[in-house]
Amino acid sequence: MSERSRKTNRLALGGIFLALTVVSLFIASVVPGIELTFYALSSVFIGLMILETGIGGGLLVYAAAALLGFLLIPNKAAVVPFVFFFGIYAVIKCVAEKPQNKAAQMIIKVVFFAAVFCIAYLLFKGLFFGNIDLPDWSFPALLIAGIAAFILYDFIFSLILELYKKRVNKNAGRPKAGKSKVADEIKLSHDAHDDEPLE
Repeated sequence: MSERSRKTNRLALGGIFLALTVVSLFIASVVPGIELTFYALSSVFIGLMILETGIGGGLLVYAAAALLGFLLIPNKAAVVPFVFFFGIYAVIKCVAEKPQNKAAQMIIKVVFFAAVFCIAYLLFKGLFFGNIDLPDWSFPALLIAGIAAFILYDFIFSLILELYKKRVNKNAGRPKAGKSKVADEIKLSHDAHDDEPLE
């Protein structure tokens, strides 16, 4: 594949993943009860773009999706979780998984989640809990539950990326049917000529 074809392919993939990301954000903003599912799905599309083109391509799709989200989605607040966590997490995950040590990878990712969780809790505590007087143990309990849910989310995220890589590698290594058939015909033709008696 030529360099021009690769660039065209990357642009096409970027457009597809961008559209899917914005659609996921729109659904998350209008369908109650399944918001987290579609936020998580939006981050997967960023991760797939990173697999195909690298961190730069993923960042471009993330930035474009955030901008289009604020422009096109009526509920602007629905874009905030994507901007500050789900969208950027695909990039953080890619960077965090560069060390070979699995424990170090998870520590980096959990620290990122805990930081975002703490900031969100401080900023939006009044919005979600109002004037409710929460017990002292509520914040640690919420944080632990959040980390457990985050680890599950990260596991599923990694599983989807791994399945995608295997599928792409499988398709890349599969010979095209037309070429295979032609090659078989050429081989049979050579074998027939080799079997003919010499006059």
